[in-house]
Amino acid sequence: MTRRIDLNADMGEGYGRWSIGDDAALLQHITSANIACGLHAGDADVMAKTMALALEKGVNLGAHPGFPDLQGFGRRRMTLPEASLRNMIRYQLGAADAMARAAGGRLRHFKLHGALSNMASEDAALARACYETALDFDPDLVILILPLTAMQEAMEALGGIWAGEIFADRAYNEDATLVDRSQAGAMIHDGAEAAANMAAMVREQAIICASGKRLPCRVDTICVHGDTPESLEIAANVRARLEAEGNAVCAL
Repeated sequence: MTRRIDLNADMGEGYGRWSIGDDAALLQHITSANIACGLHAGDADVMAKTMALALEKGVNLGAHPGFPDLQGFGRRRMTLPEASLRNMIRYQLGAADAMARAAGGRLRHFKLHGALSNMASEDAALARACYETALDFDPDLVILILPLTAMQEAMEALGGIWAGEIFADRAYNEDATLVDRSQAGAMIHDGAEAAANMAAMVREQAIICASGKRLPCRVDTICVHGDTPESLEIAANVRARLEAEGNAVCAL
């Protein structure tokens, strides 16, 4: 049986004169683009350019909101009142939606970024506040989650459409969370290694932890971080390996 799997990337993360990653090249390999919404990275011009390129390549558009932390790239934890958190999500979704429509497309999915994502994977109430706000904005959005974490608990309670996401360039703890970037071995830089890992996880429908432990779960989409220096090599290798094993790489 042919399995359908989405390949996504976080992108549109440049700002003003500064560029991060090669979005145009990465779009040759992926099927869904998670576009930074201007608070942790990106700006209006970068969003417009990235979305136009994605639509030209037939790549689905998604909103990728994070904390208002340009200096820390959204990877520093913040504590916000729930009302402020919801407004922050609405603000970024509104910007992404407007830019997608201006480019001739629309948002298909929603994915939290960085520290906000990590916190939501640990806190179901936080995850629910973010996801409920997104689904109030557009109930047809597919919510990308880390399976087996508090994110899945929140989405099952809400009843929306969700996709289980695994990461090609990251290692996993035994509780299905990502190994902290400050720890040795947290990042995977070799394209062949990433491809072998992803093919095995898709085949087994399980997260394979750094320890070797298997955590059965639904695997619907694979992420490559656009700011990872080896992102192009990883994306190309992962796609080639998945297709060689008979998987159909296509958008959610």
